[in-house]
Amino acid sequence: MKKSVFYHAGCPVCVSAEHDIINLVGPSNVEIVHLGEDKSKISQAEKAGVKSVPALLTPNGHVLHINFGASLDAVKG
Repeated sequence: MKKSVFYHAGCPVCVSAEHDIINLVGPSNVEIVHLGEDKSKISQAEKAGVKSVPALLTPNGHVLHINFGASLDAVKG
């Protein structure tokens, strides 16, 4: 099974959502990508359709924007 990808930028909203996602789907079913620490993954997130973080990319390619922590433009700096 392909993993979901959870994108976030490390803000309190993102960290809280990260814990909830891990509890919901299990740590082996989700890849965590901290865009604040790994800016090289921002283009990957944009290509997938991520507009803001926190966001969950499902194995089917759907992007679920969760709450609103920051736009990707803000994460880019």
